[in-house]
Formats: sequence, structure tokens, C-alpha cells
Amino acid sequence: MPEKISDYKYKTPISIRFSDIDAVGHVNNAIYLTYFEMARFNYWRDVIEWNFTENGVIVGRAEVQYLKPVMLHDKISCGVRIVRIGNSSFDVMHILIRTNGNGAEEICTVGKTVCVSYDYSINKPIRIPPHARDRMIEYDEPRLILNTN
Repeated sequence: MPEKISDYKYKTPISIRFSDIDAVGHVNNAIYLTYFEMARFNYWRDVIEWNFTENGVIVGRAEVQYLKPVMLHDKISCGVRIVRIGNSSFDVMHILIRTNGNGAEEICTVGKTVCVSYDYSINKPIRIPPHARDRMIEYDEPRLILNTN
């Protein structure tokens, strides 16, 4: 099922830096994961209120689907939402959205990361903290989450 902008309540603006641009004038493919990381961290901080002093989060897998090139002067934002919640892992969908001069939005890139709740003191995955799990479900709505083990 293709992603829809309307399914994303959380969006954060992304600033494109000159150093993000490659020799042919568009954002280098490796930079998209950095954009996703910035948006994901903002989501965890602003929405989930993840306590990083108690538990970490690591990325176990990342996928990117490049649909349209992003250029230096494009105005973009990144939408983030949770689509699956397991015991220690959860799937995060990301969309890069370009807004044109008329305010119309289009999806340029879709990404998915499998994130794992992690305890760095024992170097092992741990259960998703109850507060974080509850906030993900509450914010991203059960109808949009595939499962909530």
C-alpha cells in the first residue's frame, strides 16, 4: 500500500545543506538516512518523550525507496509514524515531502527503519518501555499500526 501524507501527524522541517548535494546537483542518496534519523529523533523527543538516559534505541534495518530527486533549494519536511510495535522492536515509516511554491505537497522518498529498544549497559535489546509503547499507540492511532504485541 503506498504511503499517504495524510497518515502522518508528525512532520518536521529538514534543512538541506550545501554539503548534502552531489556532483549532479541533487541530495546524495546516503544523506536521506540522516534526514530520517533527524526526524526520528525529533519524534522520539517531541511525541514519545523517550528517556535516552535510561534506554537507547538502535537501528536494526533501514530501507529507502527513492521516488523523485531532492534538490538544494527544495523545501522539504519529513513525516514519521510507527507502523508496527513488537516486544523490543518497532517499525518506523518516514516520508520526505516536498512543498512547492503553491503549497502543494508530494512524496519524494519513502523509508522504513526497524528500531530496537536497547540497554547499552548490558549490550542487549530490552522490552520497549511501557510509557513509550503507550505514547506510540496513542499518537499514531491503532488503526495505523499493524500489531501491538
